[in-house]
Amino acid sequence: MGRRSGSADLPLHGGRVPAWLGQRMTRLGAVIVEAIVLEYGRDELLRRLAHPFWFQSFGAVMGMDWHSSGITTSVIGALKRGLAPLSGELGIHVCGGRGRHSRATPQELAAVGDRIGIDGMALARVSRLVAKVDNAAVQDGFDLYLHGFIVTDDGCWVVVQQGMNGDRRQARRYHWLSEGLESFVDTPHAAIEGHGQGRIVNLADRRAAQSRARQLELLADAGPTGIARELARLEGKTATAPATEPLLPHLVLPDHHDVRAADVVDRRLHAAFAAAADRGPADFAELLLVPGVGARTVRALALVAEVVHGAPCRFSDPARFSLAHGGKDRHPYPVPTRVYDHTIAVMKSAVVKAKLGREEELAAIRRLDAQARRLEGAVSGPSVAAIIAGEFARSHDYGGRSVFGWEPPATRDPAAQPG
Repeated sequence: MGRRSGSADLPLHGGRVPAWLGQRMTRLGAVIVEAIVLEYGRDELLRRLAHPFWFQSFGAVMGMDWHSSGITTSVIGALKRGLAPLSGELGIHVCGGRGRHSRATPQELAAVGDRIGIDGMALARVSRLVAKVDNAAVQDGFDLYLHGFIVTDDGCWVVVQQGMNGDRRQARRYHWLSEGLESFVDTPHAAIEGHGQGRIVNLADRRAAQSRARQLELLADAGPTGIARELARLEGKTATAPATEPLLPHLVLPDHHDVRAADVVDRRLHAAFAAAADRGPADFAELLLVPGVGARTVRALALVAEVVHGAPCRFSDPARFSLAHGGKDRHPYPVPTRVYDHTIAVMKSAVVKAKLGREEELAAIRRLDAQARRLEGAVSGPSVAAIIAGEFARSHDYGGRSVFGWEPPATRDPAAQPG
């Protein structure tokens, strides 16, 4: 049975991803997907994409605003661009997107079906049904504006779609997974993300089955005119409060842009950095020889490794993953493009060699994550604020860049504050 797994606040942000970051997100997103498929298979990739905490962390490690609704658009876009040339090899196809791209999803799915020999028209019907449920059956005040549909050659799929409430400046993301789905109107969601907006009428909940049936009976017995008359008679009367839904995991993505200590599970961050220092000389010796950015790239790789290998419970703090490659708006710090490019190069080399049967580099990424888990709770490190300050101080050397431009050399004034 499809499952709802949690919710989260998603501040609604505008703007565009600059080309210099979008291109890097495309390359890094694609190679992370390749690594996951090599290690765990396509079905596991779909499960990851259907998990809202992992999805947000995936976007954060790629340098997108860590708490923003824009992660959904940018991740779907990056995967669509990055996986298109690999679709024949991986058997993964990304359709849809934002606005007009979302409306083209059924046609894209039909084309995929014709190309690979699955029932594209049935998938197109699924796409329309999923959108209808979240737009009409879940009456939560959010209007859909993004619909991403990712399908594999064997017909398994995940849907990630998002609605906005402009008055509240909030977004809500919905995750669907084909695995175990038996009904589109009986608790179908894998997850829903978004800030609580008061009372929500969710007619897709299993407990609403009687309500759905009664509504159909009412429509048949009274007709639209009779229903309108009865509604007018009841107008102004207090309705009985619905049963309280059971508590679900709730990821709170705050409005503040900066990354604070409270946003990060520091024992996991310190373990990742300690693992980078511990495994670096043995597994990434050549990378450590790269002047200026070698050791820093291994730290970024430790967080990327967790995105590839980590269990769902490890992604409760997406802000931590923004400490791999920063953010386009200088939060937590400017994107270190030199580090980012080395991360892509290391991951790409590992994946290419693994496809040829040489798995030593991909195994090194795996060991990096395993070492971080072993060290968790046993090591300490600098505060989040100190880490961010250090990144600002070295940002120019790392090729720091944001939507505001390139970072200038650090001031020599010891009293000056970074950022």
